Amino acid sequence: MAVKAAKVTGPRLSPVRLEDLREDPAPDFQRGERYDGVRYSRVAADGLELSGTDFAECEFQGASFNETQLRGATFRDCILADLYAPVFTAARSTWRDVHLTSPRLGSAELYEGGWQSVRIDGGKLDFLNLRGSKLADVLISDCIINELDLGSATGTRVALKNCTIGTLDLGGAKLKDFDLRGTDFRTINGLGSLAGVVIDDYQLGLLAPLLAAHLGVVVL
Repeated sequence: MAVKAAKVTGPRLSPVRLEDLREDPAPDFQRGERYDGVRYSRVAADGLELSGTDFAECEFQGASFNETQLRGATFRDCILADLYAPVFTAARSTWRDVHLTSPRLGSAELYEGGWQSVRIDGGKLDFLNLRGSKLADVLISDCIINELDLGSATGTRVALKNCTIGTLDLGGAKLKDFDLRGTDFRTINGLGSLAGVVIDDYQLGLLAPLLAAHLGVVVL
């Protein structure tokens, strides 16, 4: 009897198109304010208190947000290219229809946030903390992530393509159509939460000893 191939639903991404943006070469960002339809080039917002700030239809080229407090901030219909922050603090922030290219982030604290239609192309992230976040329609491609924490997160239609991940933590996560095919990883924590993850044959071979140890299976 033939086995019917499983159907995987990929991320449904809305393209970000920004037109008629006005330039602001020296922005004076303030906490809790709304910024709409602006292009920022090589701006530094390091160390600012911007909790609850709302960015809508904005483009950032080479912005630095090191140790900027972005707790509860919102990014909607935004493009962020070459984002830089050794310490990126944006817990409980909301990202909707956002495209990031080549970010360089050290510790990225984005836990308990919401991501909807988010795309990341390239870049390097030392530690991406998305613990407890709600992710839907997310594509991360050609990215190096030393540690990705998705503990207790909810993920639907999430794909990591051609990425390199050191440690992936899935403990307590609830996943559906979470596609890891084509991504290299060293180890996965939270093997009991693999339901809903899509892998290829090669990755299954990498996981075999980890699954055997998790289940207490002795392989001789």
